[in-house]
Amino acid sequence: MTTTITRLYDDYADAERAVRRLEDAGFPQSEISIVANNSERWWRPGGKVDRDRDGIDDRAEGAGTGAGVGAGLGGAAGLLAGLGLLAIPGLGPVIAAGWLASTAAGAAAGAATGGIIGALTQAGVSDDEASRYAEGVRRGGTLVSVRASEQDRVKIEALLNESSVDIQNRSAAWQSTGWTGFDAASPPLAPDDIRRERELYGLDAPER
Repeated sequence: MTTTITRLYDDYADAERAVRRLEDAGFPQSEISIVANNSERWWRPGGKVDRDRDGIDDRAEGAGTGAGVGAGLGGAAGLLAGLGLLAIPGLGPVIAAGWLASTAAGAAAGAATGGIIGALTQAGVSDDEASRYAEGVRRGGTLVSVRASEQDRVKIEALLNESSVDIQNRSAAWQSTGWTGFDAASPPLAPDDIRRERELYGLDAPER
């Protein structure tokens, strides 16, 4: 029996490390997916990562200093080498790779609910959880999803849980301010809105 296991991360770098852990554990790239909010335009076509917006790829800077974000990111490989820009209703610009991105693009073209919702529910994620995860990306997060056999669930969860968001607690906080569910017709959040969202939860600027 196949299952889909999904986690949300506030920092893209944490999600990237989760993907690498999955690959190192032998899970195939074809069954892993990543979708990250790019409203702040920290990633550009060609794979350039410029979190500090100085025009220099952060990974090159890290390689030069032997530390910092470059050391954390390293060179793109595996699934992450296939990252590309994608527009998904309600989320705005995202960078994504893997099966979920492909399914979301198809769902969006077919007017399925939010694209990302349709992709997640097709993979067996409940409507409620799919809504929470989609909203997490809308508010600046990064989603990692894995399709695998049920017998691998415990192993995958152990690989994904490090630094992931408690989606139940986070969505409860959204609900306390009036949120009722992901709405693909709502405009994507602007960079300033995402920064305020991070401040609300005591988060630093994302580690890209």
